[in-house]
Amino acid sequence: MSMSLKCPPSSPSLSSTSYLHRRGLEGPRLVFPGGWGTSNQVVFKLPSFPQIRAASGSSSLDTGVTTELDAVSSFSEIVPDTVIFDDFEKFPPTAATVSSSLLLGICSLPDTVFRNAVDMALADSTCSTLENPELRSSCFTNKALVNVGGDLAKLVPGRVSTEVDARLAYDTHGIIRKVHDLLKLYNEINVPPERLLFKIPSTWQGIEASRLLETEGIQTHLTFVYSFAQAAAATQAGASVIQIFVGRLRDWARNHSGDPEIEAALKRGEDPGLALVTKAYNYIHKYGYKSKLMAAAVRNKQDLFSLLGVDYIIAPLKVLQSLKESVTTPDQKYSFIRKLSPQSAANYNFSKEEVAKWDQLSLASAMGPASVQLLAAGLDGYVSQSKRVEEFLTKIWPPPNVKLRRLDIWRVASWILKELLIAFLEGCCTVNLWS
Repeated sequence: MSMSLKCPPSSPSLSSTSYLHRRGLEGPRLVFPGGWGTSNQVVFKLPSFPQIRAASGSSSLDTGVTTELDAVSSFSEIVPDTVIFDDFEKFPPTAATVSSSLLLGICSLPDTVFRNAVDMALADSTCSTLENPELRSSCFTNKALVNVGGDLAKLVPGRVSTEVDARLAYDTHGIIRKVHDLLKLYNEINVPPERLLFKIPSTWQGIEASRLLETEGIQTHLTFVYSFAQAAAATQAGASVIQIFVGRLRDWARNHSGDPEIEAALKRGEDPGLALVTKAYNYIHKYGYKSKLMAAAVRNKQDLFSLLGVDYIIAPLKVLQSLKESVTTPDQKYSFIRKLSPQSAANYNFSKEEVAKWDQLSLASAMGPASVQLLAAGLDGYVSQSKRVEEFLTKIWPPPNVKLRRLDIWRVASWILKELLIAFLEGCCTVNLWS
């Protein structure tokens, strides 16, 4: 399997939740190349692009560079924001994210290569014998996420990030228990911890959960970061990856006002999303933190050029295609400037309040209306999709095309007989076994 996108020095490859599904309320579409879903073997041929190297702090291209995509890939890892597997032939992913949104997409197409992973989750005897419907559906969802994540880990060389239930966003211990449960399931299918990230919302409780999990050696991926306070607190917590949505902050600024952090950026003539990524990057590198920074919701080439040097950039296909089609020749005076670097970070000035230890009170006080509203909107979307997944899995359980082991059949049959007996004793005439 050949890769074209270079990783930042000494960091594993990573992508974001958008690698296999788009953000938003609509469920993802999954389109497979010819032959996928018709065989037990998965053929995942990835084309290779020319590799280029750039010295640290370099501001121009080597003579061997032929496209803008090659050029920008020398400064940051560029990853495709796509839901269509056909696109991976042109822009191969280095890693992936598994989420409720992805599960909805898989379940909507019964012949996808990952559908068997979902069906096998529904056939799990541990989940099927749980009497509490909510616990049973949660168990099925966990198994489905991990089964799909395990399949993805076989397709990509980098890490697989697994979404943690957003309904736990304000429950530190609930998040930790969920991650431990998911990690145990991954261990059962032999996916090692170093191949995994766990995607957690950047509430204070989520940040605190990240801190505790990282002390255990469990890698975390904090998302929904819309303010410097969140970014700094996540950095101090030791999160492995911190994700900032550039375009969403810009959209908020166009339609709202009254956020001090955004107003300050606009007064300086800066885009608020780009300014937040720059400040967070400088904070991480000036003070020697380990976190890697991911810029998502990048809308155009100019955004991407302004972020060169950040660890990861999630770019839409139209931008990647434009970069790939823009050819440069050695005789052209064409150069790209690295906007973010450890050297420039060393000269960035922070206030005493910004470098102080962040706690729940200081975080809440520093988060403006933009970060509060955008965080809430992101959580609402994730919660809605999680509920839709559980409802869907409940409707299709048990799967019709999965052969259960004898022990599984006995356990499910025992549960059915128990339900019938209870119904009989209570004088019921009918029993809905699959509700």
